[in-house]
Order: sequence, then C-alpha cells, then structure tokens
Amino acid sequence: MSGPDEGGPLGGLRVLDLATLFAGPLAATMLGDFGAEVVKVEHPAQPDPSRGHGPSKDGIGLWWKLLGRNKRTITLNLSKPGGRDTLLRLAADADVIIENFRPGTLEKWDLGWAELSAANPRLILARVTAFGQFGPYAHRPGFGTLAEAMSGFAAVTGEPDAPPTLPPFGLADSIAGLVTAYAVLTALRARETTGEGQVIDMAIIEPILTVLGPQPIWYDQLGHVQPRTGNRSANNAPRNTYRTADGSWVAVSTSAQSVAERVMRLVGRPDVIDEPWFATGADRARHADVLDGAVGAWIAERTRDEVLTAFEKAEAAIAPVQDVRDIMSDPQYQALDTLTRLDDPELGPLRMQNVLFRLSATPGAIHWAGRPHGADTDAVLGELGLTPAEIGELRAEGAL
Repeated sequence: MSGPDEGGPLGGLRVLDLATLFAGPLAATMLGDFGAEVVKVEHPAQPDPSRGHGPSKDGIGLWWKLLGRNKRTITLNLSKPGGRDTLLRLAADADVIIENFRPGTLEKWDLGWAELSAANPRLILARVTAFGQFGPYAHRPGFGTLAEAMSGFAAVTGEPDAPPTLPPFGLADSIAGLVTAYAVLTALRARETTGEGQVIDMAIIEPILTVLGPQPIWYDQLGHVQPRTGNRSANNAPRNTYRTADGSWVAVSTSAQSVAERVMRLVGRPDVIDEPWFATGADRARHADVLDGAVGAWIAERTRDEVLTAFEKAEAAIAPVQDVRDIMSDPQYQALDTLTRLDDPELGPLRMQNVLFRLSATPGAIHWAGRPHGADTDAVLGELGLTPAEIGELRAEGAL
C-alpha cells in the first residue's frame, strides 16, 4: 500500500497526521480523499483514542474505519531520541504536518517549528488546538464541547425555557477539521509564490463562531443577543418540525416569500397571505403561533407520504426528519452515492460517507478504510531508507 494514486488532484502531496481524536485527523482524511499520501503517526502504546470511540465490531472501532481511511499507519514515540530523529527524516520529505498537542509539547521534544522548518523550509505545520497557540487559555486542556459552549452555539440551541443544548456529536471538531484542510490548501498555494512553508494556528473555538453567523455584529451594532427559539427562526415562519398522522416528523422551511405563500395556500389558509404582517419573514416570525397552528393541524391529519407528496406538488420546501435507518435507504442519497460501499480486509463489505464533494475531472476516492495500528510502520520506514536492522534498533529503544 503506497498511498492513493497520483491521479487525484492532491496526488504527490505528502501529509503526516500526528493529531488525535477528530479535528486534526479529519483534516488529514479530507486531504487523503483527494489523492494526498497521508501517513498516520501514532504512539506505540497509546493509539489515537478515536479507535476506541463509539461502537465496535469484533473489537475493531468503527469510527476509526471512517476517520482513518486512505491513511497508512505507523507508530512513533516522539519523546524518544530515535522517534524524534525519524520524524525529522519524515518531515524532510513531507509537505504538511498536522498536530494537536498542547502548545509547547513539540518544543519540549525539540520538534518545534525551528527544528521542523530547518529540516524542511517548505513544510506546512498545521497546529490544531482548542484555544490556539497563545492567549490566556492556550495551555488549558480542551475539546470541541468547550468550543460549542464558548462560541454561543449552546446558548442559542434548545427550547426557550430549556437549558442550553450541546450537540450529540463532534460539531466544533468537524467544522475545525474542514477549515484546517482549507487552511492547508491556502498555505500550499502561498508556498507556490514564496517558496517557503509556514505555521497554521487553528483554534477550534474560532471556526464554529464564524459558522454561527452575524451574532457578534448584531451585538456590536445593536446590543442584540440572539435568544433560544427552539426550531423556530426569528427570520421567517412557518419554520418548524411537525408531526404527521402516522407518528413521523417533517421539517418545513419558508425562507423565500413565495414558498411561504405556497405553504399557506396548501394548508387551506390563503387568507393570511393578505395580512400586512405576512409580507416579510421577520413579521411572519412574530406571528409564528398562528402559522404553526395552521400548518401543524393540516400535517397532523395526514401521513408522512401524503404530506411529502402534497408539498412536492405545491413546490413548497419540506423534508422528512430522518434517522440513520432512513438515511441509508434515502433515494437521493443513493443517487449521489453519498453512502458508498467498500471492502475492508478486517470487516468485509461496509458502508460509510463518500468523499465530501464531486469534482467532474479529478474526483476523489476512498481507497481503503482505517488500517490497524502501526500496520505500515516497516513499509513506510523502509521507503524512508531505514534498514531492517535500524528499524529493529528503534523498536528496541521503544521509539516504534
């Protein structure tokens, strides 16, 4: 296994993934999906904890199969002299290193930017931490959950009279992972001009704040603090989830005025369209009780299929509220091959999310799912020029 083929748009790009858990490793996954050769570097005795997160099958972590796809896996103890020297040799031939150690950890091992850039002046070092490389919180331990709390996400999520709500998945980490991949490509583009690498300082608390939208400028200019509104929006109505006669749920959105009018005609309340307050989304939102009552009552008398068919015929925006069972059989996802099949040597056929987007001329691909811990150590180090004897010495030292 020498890595994804050179035909991908990122073919020839060499990435060392030193990060653990989600944000940093996800960035490396996104690069590997489009042809980068990614080498996952894990501690010999303490592999990436994502291998043990969530359900497993036959003792094999399933989350890792997704997060570790298209990566070759090696072990390296960076705190050992042999591990440090080996990483510098790998860095000399790499384009990108992604790490998420607490600030100062690489420097403690004499593997900071000074040493890495001396080994390879064209190297891009992406440093992914909860709070960034400087500031009063920089040395605190942190996870995506803290970013979801600090950013304002939890404060605006949930029902008005309920506690702030955290997402049941790694939202902040995932956003930061995608943004880190974007940052890496930006730094690589800059390198084409300058000929030199640089450091990316990615604080997980920042990208989610950008995704949350205009809250800071609203507060700065108006003193406005966005409240929790549940499924409702302050910008349009009707916008909510509604229960159907057969116990399913559907979501309706009316961000466009024309769609709002179609919905109210469909549910038998065309009279409200002529109300002065119906003319703007914000005014409609102030009358959400009236609009939700009409839409909810109409939907409650019909099955999910009947509701979806009627909305589609009326060209009004609606979607079923799906769990993973529905998603796996959804015809639109099937048409897009969003959940694709591949064969895994350990688990056999399996399905996972496909590459993130489709390119018409240079598409990405999943070449393999996450590999066992250290599966490619000897092969990767052999390609680096180490002899079997030298690899044996590193193992004896505890560096592998």
